[in-house]
Amino acid sequence: MSGVSRNVHEIANGMILSDPEILAGTPVFKGTRVPVKVLFEYLADGLSLNYFLETFPSVKRVRATAVLRYRQTRIEQEIAA
Repeated sequence: MSGVSRNVHEIANGMILSDPEILAGTPVFKGTRVPVKVLFEYLADGLSLNYFLETFPSVKRVRATAVLRYRQTRIEQEIAA
């Protein structure tokens, strides 16, 4: 190890990981290489959560729904602030 910090971040109760060594730090579902933004892009394009989960079987339903709930909570907190 070179002694350089990798600056790894976990958010959404550990469901999302950002690591410079995984997709250049793009936030992904922990334990996968699936970017979280893909879930939101699928939903924004009118595709279902089930279709997303079928397309990316490494992402478990519990993680995808936890990320959606996390985003909902963050929106509610921003409105209340």
